[in-house]
Amino acid sequence: MTEQIDKSHANRGYLAAFGSTLFLALTAIFIRYLSVNYQLPALILTFWREFFVAFFLLIFFLLFKPILLKGARPHLPYLAVYGLVLAVFNGSWTLSVALSGAAVATVLVYSSAAFTALLGWLILKEDLGFSKIIAVILSLAGCALVANALNPSLWGQNAFGILTGILSGLCYAAYSLMGRSASQRGLNPWTTLFFIFGFAAIFILIANLGIGRFLPGGAAHPSELLWLGNSLSGWGVLLILALIPTLFGYGLYNVSLHHLPSSVANLIMTSEPVFTAIVAYFMFGEMLAPIQILGAVVILSGVVIIRQTGK
Repeated sequence: MTEQIDKSHANRGYLAAFGSTLFLALTAIFIRYLSVNYQLPALILTFWREFFVAFFLLIFFLLFKPILLKGARPHLPYLAVYGLVLAVFNGSWTLSVALSGAAVATVLVYSSAAFTALLGWLILKEDLGFSKIIAVILSLAGCALVANALNPSLWGQNAFGILTGILSGLCYAAYSLMGRSASQRGLNPWTTLFFIFGFAAIFILIANLGIGRFLPGGAAHPSELLWLGNSLSGWGVLLILALIPTLFGYGLYNVSLHHLPSSVANLIMTSEPVFTAIVAYFMFGEMLAPIQILGAVVILSGVVIIRQTGK
């Protein structure tokens, strides 16, 4: 009976992780649309994305689930640090894209799979077996192939951009570990999501207003926070980005961390570039090169290994 309960528990975690991956795979599509059609600076976009998620959750909780706002007060310092990690992760990732391009940034952020496996083993005492190590290697190699990062011209001589990308991967790993820790504290994953996005929005707002003019994609002046002006279509796309792929993507990822080790949940997330490529094909007609298709197969092989072994 215990084995059946554990299996059901894990299956819910896998389902939530794959659902999260599908939602988050849409984020690049919406961000691309806003960047190309409205030239919306990355850190301004990040602020509104996080603000809308927190605001929507607050309204929903007040109207339907006020109990989810209770009991978090003793954990507020922890949640503030968690929100800071989220803010640095989103900020460093957008800076990495601005400095190095989407392909290199994608590969670097998914270095989090290795970071999460190692740090989960050291800090949370999660298992680090042979199958997990193989899955990490396959996931990293597959991401490199899908992003076409084996092309030396994509890397250039941008040392700061590379370091920023590695920072984003480390922050993603920290986000995963803190999500697992939050579940061990007994925090509801949606309550956690509200507080960390609220804190992250505050931190990103401070960064935009304080040093935004010095950061690529930041607000040069406070008025630039209203970059979209009276464009209802622009605000609508930004709202959809926040309330569908971001809210459900991060929310389901937090749910998965209640059921799975952080390293396993993070490994499943490395399949996100595969789904993004599929969506881009149907929406924009973007074709995958043979080496990118091989990369997709390699990534999914790593996910299958971790699913079959359960470690």
